[in-house]
Amino acid sequence: AGHAETRRRHAARRVRSRNVSRMSSGIAGGRISSAAGSNLLGQQAQDRNQDATIYVGNLDLACTEEILWEVFVQAGPVVNVYVPKDRVSNAHQGYGFVEFANEEDADYAIKVLNMIKLHGKPVRVNKASQDKKSNDVGANLFVGNLDSELDEKLLYDTFSAFGVVITTP
Repeated sequence: AGHAETRRRHAARRVRSRNVSRMSSGIAGGRISSAAGSNLLGQQAQDRNQDATIYVGNLDLACTEEILWEVFVQAGPVVNVYVPKDRVSNAHQGYGFVEFANEEDADYAIKVLNMIKLHGKPVRVNKASQDKKSNDVGANLFVGNLDSELDEKLLYDTFSAFGVVITTP
C-alpha cells in the first residue's frame, strides 16, 4: 500500500508541474515577456519576426501586457508582447511591442488599432522596424479652431487619406 501511495503522489506532482509550466508559457500558446532581460529587442531578437512586430506607444501607466495582448489578439494571432519596464520603479515606459504570427496581421493591426483609446489615451501603432530615413517630413500642419467633439482618431483618419501621418498631437 505504501508503494502505491508514493506512485500516486509522484504522479500528482508531475501533473501539477505540467500545469504550472503551461501557465507560465503565456496566454493562448504565446509569450508575455515581463522580465527585463528576456525581451523582444534583446535576447529573443533572433527568434523574433521583425516584419510582424509592431510598436505601440503612448501607453497609459494602467495598461499592462495582458491588456495589450487582449486588444491586439483581435487583429490576429499574437506570438509575443513586451513592455519595457524601468529597473528601479518597475513601471513601464509608455510603449511596448507586439509580435504577430505574420506580417499581414501586423499590418492589419496598424490600420485598425492605431489611435484607439486605451485607458483614455490614444495609442500609436507603427511597424517596429520602421526605417527612420523614410520619415522625411513632407509638411508640418497646424490645424486650429477644431470642434471640441473632434478626437485624435478622426483627425488621424482624415489626414491619413492623403498620405502617411508620421506624428500626431
